[in-house]
Amino acid sequence: MPRCVRAPSPAPADSCLTHVPCPQADPSETIDIETFHQILDLDEDDTHDFSKGMAWAYFTQASTTFTEMDEAYTKKDLAKLSSLGHFLKGSSAALGVAKVQATCEQIQHYGQLRDEESGTDLTEDVALERIGALLARVKKDYVVAEAWLKKWYAENSVPGEDDEDA
Repeated sequence: MPRCVRAPSPAPADSCLTHVPCPQADPSETIDIETFHQILDLDEDDTHDFSKGMAWAYFTQASTTFTEMDEAYTKKDLAKLSSLGHFLKGSSAALGVAKVQATCEQIQHYGQLRDEESGTDLTEDVALERIGALLARVKKDYVVAEAWLKKWYAENSVPGEDDEDA
């Protein structure tokens, strides 16, 4: 399968070396291209039905999880925030949505009152303050990832038999 292959630095980050176009946004921080291509390898044909189904299921999961995170944040339920962060971290990792994955991992740890980067414990107030900022950021990162994935599928999927009637 042809792939979007990025040139090594210092070439522009969005330069593609094969004939499969890259979406205009540079996915390097948002999408782990290697993981995404591993998912594409599971597709049986150029309709990308399998991986597209995974992506659309992820969109639904993420939307539901963000709603639950907002509710848990309002209730100051750090254990629930940690659990939801862990859940969305795993779903994001499976599809290669790297920025969302990394931020959800931070939410998971802050929900456990830990700052893993500094190796220190946090108070509930500090953890909630940090999670509040992360929730805003992760939603923005998710929007970028969702747009990139939808654009990729729109540009690279061959319509299947079921799609021709639509």
